[in-house]
Amino acid sequence: MLNAFKKLRPQLFPTLFLFLVFFFLYLPIIILLVFSFNTREFPAPWEGFSLKWYYELFHTPEIWVAFFNSCIVGIASTFICLTLAVFMIYFLASGGKIGKFIPIFYGNLIIPETVLAVGLLSYFSLMHIPLGLLTIIVAHTLVGLGFTIPILYIRYRELDPKIFEASQTLGASHKQTFTKISLPLMTPALIATGLVTFILSFDDFILAYFTSGSSLTLSLYLLSSIRYGISPIINALASILLIITCTLVFLFFSLKTKTRIL
Repeated sequence: MLNAFKKLRPQLFPTLFLFLVFFFLYLPIIILLVFSFNTREFPAPWEGFSLKWYYELFHTPEIWVAFFNSCIVGIASTFICLTLAVFMIYFLASGGKIGKFIPIFYGNLIIPETVLAVGLLSYFSLMHIPLGLLTIIVAHTLVGLGFTIPILYIRYRELDPKIFEASQTLGASHKQTFTKISLPLMTPALIATGLVTFILSFDDFILAYFTSGSSLTLSLYLLSSIRYGISPIINALASILLIITCTLVFLFFSLKTKTRIL
């Protein structure tokens, strides 16, 4: 038994260290979940189990207006990014070459988000475009393309060209090859990039802060709320969002899509 412990000892410290790191990172989330059921307001000590903060959450219309605005922005920006990405795939499938232009989209990721937000605000002001949900969607779409286009371009280039050659040899047109072969093979990558784009858009604060105008998203509402202290209602909302996010991630991985995206 002593020999077995000596064999496991070199692996014990890295495993314990990794566990402690993850525990430290996820401890605030655990505290948030636990104290969302506390009868008293945070950061008061635990006093008893209660669902009153969830009840107040569902009876606070301002939160749900901000939540639905964030959903609209996230869904719209994701739809636009994926639509443009599908057009790009169709252009590549038809023999187009855009490899030299792909690095342009990396600029959205390299440029600091604050600089990008100020630039967009200046552009909207110069063009006399009123700030609102539309300008937030444009800003989030610009950032989302930095993830969507390069990832899907690399994924398409990884596909075996012999598949498309066989399809055309059997008499399929470019459109049939695209709809019957290219898109089904690209579906896992489209789902993955769509989830990434939606999450980034839903959680984004900096771009929304500069381009929202009078519109209110969930991140902006949270900022305005914590200025006067952390409300237990925010804890309840964060707990629900965490559960929804974990459910979506579980459903995504349950599809067992083992394709290599990056």
